[in-house]
Amino acid sequence: MSELTTAARPYARAAFDIANTHSEQQQWTSMLAFMAAVAYDPTMSALLDSPGLSQSQSAEMFISICEEKIDQRAKNFIKLLAENDRIKLLPEIAALYEHYRAEAEGSIEAEVISASETSEAQLAKIAAALKIRLGKEVRLTSKIDPSLIGGAIIRAGDMVIDGSVSGRLTKLSTTLTH
Repeated sequence: MSELTTAARPYARAAFDIANTHSEQQQWTSMLAFMAAVAYDPTMSALLDSPGLSQSQSAEMFISICEEKIDQRAKNFIKLLAENDRIKLLPEIAALYEHYRAEAEGSIEAEVISASETSEAQLAKIAAALKIRLGKEVRLTSKIDPSLIGGAIIRAGDMVIDGSVSGRLTKLSTTLTH
């Protein structure tokens, strides 16, 4: 995954710079999210991997599918990605773009993964604590992973706080075997 992120980084930065230059941050968020969903589709992925398809054909096919949802700058961006065989990086590019956008806006995306449903009050407390710790506004999402057994894992940028029961058991197991 980190190799994909490394390859996607300059393209995400370019998209971010284009969006800022033209004050189109929200529009680029929407366009990149749509293009990422199209690129992630298994059928599209198989088509992009087709050896009989040239780079320009890949770009034109991709643009024709996205035509209604993207502007000319995004079409040019797709052509650039196709020239460098990078269309399949769009999901990573979109994620990095959002990271750059949040950073510029002084906010951060954070994710709470818990073993069971997390209440709105608990999420608000977590967001407030992260805001104090990170000094940024926090946009929080949550999901459930029963394999954690109990507790939660919080991810915000490069920071990971593992307060899950399964994480504690793993640490205990590692400690006991060493």
